[in-house]
Amino acid sequence: MNLSGHATLWIGFAAIIVVLLALDLGLFRKGSSEEMSLKEALVRSALWIALAAVFNGGVYKMLGEKRGLEFTASYLLEQALSVDNLFVFVLIFSAFKVQQAYQHRVLFWGIVGAVLLRGIFIGLGAALINEFVWVTYIFGAILVWTAWKLIRGGDDDDEFDPNKNFAFRTFNKIVPSVPDFRGTHFMVKENGKHLATPLLAVLVLVETSDVLFALDSIPAVFGVTADPFIVYTSNIFAILGLRSLYFLLAKVVQHFAYLKIGLAIILSFVGLKMLIHKLYDFSIALSLGIIALVLAATVLASVIWPKKDAPEPHG
Repeated sequence: MNLSGHATLWIGFAAIIVVLLALDLGLFRKGSSEEMSLKEALVRSALWIALAAVFNGGVYKMLGEKRGLEFTASYLLEQALSVDNLFVFVLIFSAFKVQQAYQHRVLFWGIVGAVLLRGIFIGLGAALINEFVWVTYIFGAILVWTAWKLIRGGDDDDEFDPNKNFAFRTFNKIVPSVPDFRGTHFMVKENGKHLATPLLAVLVLVETSDVLFALDSIPAVFGVTADPFIVYTSNIFAILGLRSLYFLLAKVVQHFAYLKIGLAIILSFVGLKMLIHKLYDFSIALSLGIIALVLAATVLASVIWPKKDAPEPHG
Protein backbone atom coordinates (compact mmCIF):
# COMPACT_ATOMS: atom_id res chain seq x y z
CA MET A 1 0.00 0.00 0.00
CA ASN A 2 1.36 3.43 -0.93
CA LEU A 3 0.42 6.95 0.05
CA SER A 4 -2.14 7.20 -2.71
CA GLY A 5 -3.66 3.76 -2.13
CA HIS A 6 -6.51 2.81 0.18
CA ALA A 7 -7.89 6.35 0.21
CA THR A 8 -10.83 5.22 2.35
CA LEU A 9 -8.48 4.10 5.14
CA TRP A 10 -6.57 7.38 5.07
CA ILE A 11 -9.76 9.45 5.12
CA GLY A 12 -11.25 7.30 7.87
CA PHE A 13 -8.13 7.59 10.00
CA ALA A 14 -8.02 11.37 9.48
CA ALA A 15 -11.62 11.59 10.66
CA ILE A 16 -10.81 9.51 13.75
CA ILE A 17 -7.90 11.82 14.64
CA VAL A 18 -10.00 14.96 14.24
CA VAL A 19 -12.70 13.52 16.52
CA LEU A 20 -10.19 12.36 19.15
CA LEU A 21 -8.40 15.72 19.19
CA ALA A 22 -11.73 17.55 19.43
CA LEU A 23 -12.78 15.37 22.36
CA ASP A 24 -9.42 15.86 24.04
CA LEU A 25 -9.67 19.64 23.61
CA GLY A 26 -13.34 19.86 24.52
CA LEU A 27 -15.15 17.16 26.46
CA PHE A 28 -12.06 15.65 28.10
CA ARG A 29 -10.12 18.90 28.55
CA LYS A 30 -9.21 19.96 32.06
CA GLY A 31 -9.79 23.51 33.16
CA SER A 32 -6.77 25.76 32.63
CA SER A 33 -6.17 26.12 36.36
CA GLU A 34 -6.45 22.43 37.20
CA GLU A 35 -3.77 19.77 37.35
CA MET A 36 -4.15 16.26 35.98
CA SER A 37 -4.05 13.82 38.86
CA LEU A 38 -2.04 10.61 38.76
CA LYS A 39 -5.29 8.59 38.73
CA GLU A 40 -6.70 10.55 35.81
CA ALA A 41 -3.41 10.28 33.91
CA LEU A 42 -3.49 6.51 34.45
CA VAL A 43 -7.10 6.24 33.22
CA ARG A 44 -6.44 8.41 30.17
CA SER A 45 -3.25 6.53 29.29
CA ALA A 46 -5.14 3.25 29.52
CA LEU A 47 -7.88 4.71 27.29
CA TRP A 48 -5.42 5.78 24.58
CA ILE A 49 -3.74 2.36 24.68
CA ALA A 50 -7.16 0.69 24.42
CA LEU A 51 -8.05 2.86 21.41
CA ALA A 52 -4.76 1.91 19.76
CA ALA A 53 -5.50 -1.75 20.45
CA VAL A 54 -8.97 -1.45 18.89
CA PHE A 55 -7.48 0.24 15.83
CA ASN A 56 -4.81 -2.47 15.71
CA GLY A 57 -7.58 -5.04 15.62
CA GLY A 58 -9.15 -3.21 12.68
CA VAL A 59 -5.81 -3.20 10.85
CA TYR A 60 -5.44 -6.92 11.51
CA LYS A 61 -8.94 -7.63 10.16
CA MET A 62 -8.83 -5.33 7.12
CA LEU A 63 -5.18 -5.56 6.07
CA GLY A 64 -4.16 -8.98 7.33
CA GLU A 65 -1.98 -10.56 9.99
CA LYS A 66 1.33 -9.17 8.70
CA ARG A 67 0.15 -5.55 8.77
CA GLY A 68 -1.48 -6.14 12.15
CA LEU A 69 1.79 -7.38 13.64
CA GLU A 70 3.67 -4.51 12.00
CA PHE A 71 1.35 -2.02 13.66
CA THR A 72 1.86 -3.70 17.05
CA ALA A 73 5.65 -3.65 16.71
CA SER A 74 5.68 -0.07 15.42
CA TYR A 75 3.40 1.14 18.19
CA LEU A 76 5.52 -0.52 20.89
CA LEU A 77 8.66 0.96 19.35
CA GLU A 78 7.15 4.45 19.24
CA GLN A 79 5.92 4.20 22.83
CA ALA A 80 9.35 3.13 24.02
CA LEU A 81 11.08 5.97 22.20
CA SER A 82 8.48 8.48 23.39
CA VAL A 83 9.41 7.78 27.03
CA ASP A 84 12.87 9.19 26.32
CA ASN A 85 11.23 12.21 24.70
CA LEU A 86 9.13 12.71 27.83
CA PHE A 87 12.35 13.11 29.78
CA VAL A 88 13.21 16.06 27.52
CA PHE A 89 9.80 17.59 28.24
CA VAL A 90 10.49 17.25 31.98
CA LEU A 91 13.76 19.13 31.55
CA ILE A 92 12.17 21.91 29.47
CA PHE A 93 9.30 22.43 31.91
CA SER A 94 11.73 22.36 34.83
CA ALA A 95 14.06 24.91 33.22
CA PHE A 96 11.20 27.37 32.66
CA LYS A 97 9.46 26.50 35.95
CA VAL A 98 6.18 25.85 34.12
CA GLN A 99 3.40 25.02 36.58
CA GLN A 100 1.81 21.63 36.00
CA ALA A 101 -1.56 23.37 35.53
CA TYR A 102 -0.17 25.01 32.36
CA GLN A 103 1.79 22.05 31.02
CA HIS A 104 -1.25 20.28 29.56
CA ARG A 105 -1.95 23.22 27.19
CA VAL A 106 1.61 23.17 25.85
CA LEU A 107 1.47 19.40 25.39
CA PHE A 108 -1.89 19.49 23.62
CA TRP A 109 -0.81 22.02 21.00
CA GLY A 110 2.55 20.30 20.77
CA ILE A 111 0.72 17.09 19.88
CA VAL A 112 -1.37 18.89 17.25
CA GLY A 113 1.83 20.21 15.66
CA ALA A 114 3.44 16.77 15.86
CA VAL A 115 0.47 15.16 14.06
CA LEU A 116 0.98 17.54 11.13
CA LEU A 117 4.78 17.40 11.07
CA ARG A 118 4.90 13.60 11.31
CA GLY A 119 2.67 13.36 8.25
CA ILE A 120 5.12 15.50 6.27
CA PHE A 121 8.20 13.61 7.48
CA ILE A 122 6.69 10.19 6.90
CA GLY A 123 5.49 11.17 3.44
CA LEU A 124 8.99 12.36 2.53
CA GLY A 125 10.59 9.26 4.05
CA ALA A 126 8.29 6.90 2.16
CA ALA A 127 8.88 8.76 -1.10
CA LEU A 128 12.65 8.62 -0.64
CA ILE A 129 12.65 4.91 0.18
CA ASN A 130 10.43 4.11 -2.79
CA GLU A 131 12.54 6.20 -5.15
CA PHE A 132 16.00 5.48 -3.75
CA VAL A 133 16.50 2.09 -2.10
CA TRP A 134 19.88 3.17 -0.73
CA VAL A 135 18.08 5.58 1.64
CA THR A 136 17.28 2.50 3.72
CA TYR A 137 20.99 2.13 4.48
CA ILE A 138 21.21 5.79 5.53
CA PHE A 139 18.27 5.31 7.89
CA GLY A 140 19.93 2.20 9.30
CA ALA A 141 23.23 4.02 9.84
CA ILE A 142 21.40 6.89 11.58
CA LEU A 143 19.79 4.46 14.02
CA VAL A 144 23.07 2.69 14.83
CA TRP A 145 24.77 6.04 15.38
CA THR A 146 21.92 7.20 17.61
CA ALA A 147 22.21 4.00 19.64
CA TRP A 148 25.94 4.62 20.07
CA LYS A 149 25.28 8.19 21.25
CA LEU A 150 22.75 6.92 23.79
CA ILE A 151 25.28 4.50 25.26
CA ARG A 152 28.17 6.98 25.17
CA GLY A 153 26.10 9.87 26.48
CA GLY A 154 25.44 8.27 29.86
CA ASP A 155 23.36 10.30 32.32
CA ASP A 156 24.87 13.72 31.84
CA ASP A 157 21.72 15.20 30.30
CA ASP A 158 20.06 16.04 33.60
CA GLU A 159 19.81 19.80 33.00
CA PHE A 160 18.48 22.00 30.23
CA ASP A 161 19.89 25.48 29.66
CA PRO A 162 17.58 27.48 27.35
CA ASN A 163 20.31 30.03 26.67
CA LYS A 164 22.41 27.31 25.01
CA ASN A 165 19.53 26.17 22.81
CA PHE A 166 19.62 27.46 19.23
CA ALA A 167 15.83 27.42 18.80
CA PHE A 168 15.27 29.40 22.00
CA ARG A 169 17.97 31.97 21.22
CA THR A 170 16.55 32.45 17.72
CA PHE A 171 13.02 32.79 19.13
CA ASN A 172 14.18 35.45 21.59
CA LYS A 173 15.86 37.45 18.84
CA ILE A 174 12.96 37.59 16.40
CA VAL A 175 9.82 37.41 18.59
CA PRO A 176 8.92 40.33 20.92
CA SER A 177 8.09 38.82 24.30
CA VAL A 178 7.09 39.56 27.87
CA PRO A 179 9.32 38.17 30.62
CA ASP A 180 6.67 36.48 32.74
CA PHE A 181 3.88 33.94 32.29
CA ARG A 182 0.33 35.19 31.74
CA GLY A 183 -1.65 32.13 32.75
CA THR A 184 -2.16 29.74 29.83
CA HIS A 185 -1.83 32.48 27.19
CA PHE A 186 0.76 32.06 24.45
CA MET A 187 0.31 35.67 23.31
CA VAL A 188 -0.83 38.88 25.02
CA LYS A 189 -1.58 42.36 23.73
CA GLU A 190 0.09 45.28 25.49
CA ASN A 191 0.33 48.88 24.32
CA GLY A 192 -1.20 47.87 21.00
CA LYS A 193 1.44 45.19 20.39
CA HIS A 194 1.08 41.41 20.34
CA LEU A 195 3.77 39.88 22.54
CA ALA A 196 4.73 36.28 23.19
CA THR A 197 4.79 34.84 26.68
CA PRO A 198 7.38 32.35 27.94
CA LEU A 199 4.74 29.64 27.44
CA LEU A 200 4.99 30.14 23.66
CA ALA A 201 8.77 29.76 23.89
CA VAL A 202 8.22 26.50 25.77
CA LEU A 203 5.85 25.30 23.03
CA VAL A 204 8.47 26.12 20.38
CA LEU A 205 11.05 24.07 22.30
CA VAL A 206 8.63 21.15 22.71
CA GLU A 207 7.92 21.20 18.95
CA THR A 208 11.64 21.45 18.18
CA SER A 209 12.42 18.49 20.42
CA ASP A 210 9.71 16.47 18.67
CA VAL A 211 11.23 17.28 15.27
CA LEU A 212 14.61 16.04 16.49
CA PHE A 213 12.92 13.01 18.04
CA ALA A 214 11.18 12.26 14.74
CA LEU A 215 14.54 12.11 12.97
CA ASP A 216 15.25 8.98 15.02
CA SER A 217 11.81 7.48 15.55
CA ILE A 218 10.52 7.63 11.97
CA PRO A 219 13.53 5.83 10.45
CA ALA A 220 13.18 3.29 13.28
CA VAL A 221 9.58 2.50 12.34
CA PHE A 222 10.52 2.29 8.65
CA GLY A 223 12.87 -0.45 9.83
CA VAL A 224 9.82 -2.40 10.99
CA THR A 225 7.50 -1.72 8.04
CA ALA A 226 7.68 0.07 4.71
CA ASP A 227 3.93 0.72 4.67
CA PRO A 228 3.36 4.49 5.15
CA PHE A 229 -0.13 3.88 6.54
CA ILE A 230 1.22 1.66 9.33
CA VAL A 231 4.14 4.02 9.99
CA TYR A 232 1.89 7.07 10.29
CA THR A 233 -0.97 5.53 12.25
CA SER A 234 1.32 3.86 14.80
CA ASN A 235 3.20 7.16 15.19
CA ILE A 236 0.03 9.15 15.71
CA PHE A 237 -1.55 6.77 18.20
CA ALA A 238 1.65 6.86 20.24
CA ILE A 239 1.68 10.67 20.06
CA LEU A 240 -2.00 11.04 21.00
CA GLY A 241 -1.37 9.28 24.30
CA LEU A 242 1.79 11.24 24.97
CA ARG A 243 0.16 13.98 27.04
CA SER A 244 -1.49 11.60 29.51
CA LEU A 245 1.62 9.44 29.53
CA TYR A 246 3.69 12.50 30.43
CA PHE A 247 1.70 13.19 33.58
CA LEU A 248 1.78 9.48 34.42
CA LEU A 249 5.54 9.10 34.01
CA ALA A 250 6.88 12.60 34.75
CA LYS A 251 7.56 11.68 38.36
CA VAL A 252 9.16 8.31 37.65
CA VAL A 253 10.76 8.54 34.20
CA GLN A 254 14.17 9.32 35.68
CA HIS A 255 13.97 6.10 37.69
CA PHE A 256 14.04 3.95 34.54
CA ALA A 257 17.72 3.33 35.14
CA TYR A 258 18.23 1.18 32.06
CA LEU A 259 15.97 3.05 29.66
CA LYS A 260 18.77 4.39 27.48
CA ILE A 261 20.45 0.97 27.31
CA GLY A 262 17.17 -0.66 26.26
CA LEU A 263 16.49 1.99 23.64
CA ALA A 264 20.06 1.69 22.34
CA ILE A 265 19.65 -2.09 21.94
CA ILE A 266 16.33 -1.65 20.11
CA LEU A 267 17.69 1.08 17.81
CA SER A 268 20.81 -0.99 17.10
CA PHE A 269 18.68 -4.00 16.21
CA VAL A 270 16.38 -2.03 13.90
CA GLY A 271 19.34 -0.20 12.34
CA LEU A 272 21.24 -3.43 11.66
CA LYS A 273 18.02 -4.97 10.35
CA MET A 274 17.85 -2.20 7.75
CA LEU A 275 21.54 -2.46 6.90
CA ILE A 276 21.46 -6.22 6.24
CA HIS A 277 17.92 -6.52 4.84
CA LYS A 278 19.29 -7.80 1.51
CA LEU A 279 21.21 -10.59 3.27
CA TYR A 280 18.63 -11.59 5.88
CA ASP A 281 15.01 -10.54 6.26
CA PHE A 282 13.84 -10.69 9.87
CA SER A 283 10.22 -11.79 10.12
CA ILE A 284 7.85 -9.27 11.68
CA ALA A 285 7.02 -11.78 14.42
CA LEU A 286 10.71 -12.09 15.34
CA SER A 287 11.16 -8.31 15.26
CA LEU A 288 8.12 -7.82 17.48
CA GLY A 289 9.38 -10.47 19.89
CA ILE A 290 12.83 -8.86 20.19
CA ILE A 291 11.39 -5.37 20.76
CA ALA A 292 8.93 -6.64 23.37
CA LEU A 293 11.62 -8.72 25.11
CA VAL A 294 14.06 -5.80 25.37
CA LEU A 295 11.33 -3.48 26.70
CA ALA A 296 10.26 -6.05 29.31
CA ALA A 297 13.87 -6.66 30.36
CA THR A 298 14.51 -2.91 30.64
CA VAL A 299 11.51 -2.36 32.91
CA LEU A 300 12.25 -5.45 35.00
CA ALA A 301 15.91 -4.50 35.46
CA SER A 302 14.91 -0.96 36.48
CA VAL A 303 12.57 -2.40 39.13
CA ILE A 304 15.09 -4.93 40.47
CA TRP A 305 18.11 -2.63 40.37
CA PRO A 306 16.70 0.92 40.69
CA LYS A 307 18.94 3.96 40.47
CA LYS A 308 19.10 5.27 44.02
CA ASP A 309 20.35 8.77 43.22
CA ALA A 310 17.83 9.67 40.51
CA PRO A 311 16.90 13.36 40.88
CA GLU A 312 13.25 14.33 41.15
CA PRO A 313 11.94 16.50 38.32
CA HIS A 314 10.33 19.84 39.07
CA GLY A 315 6.83 20.74 38.12
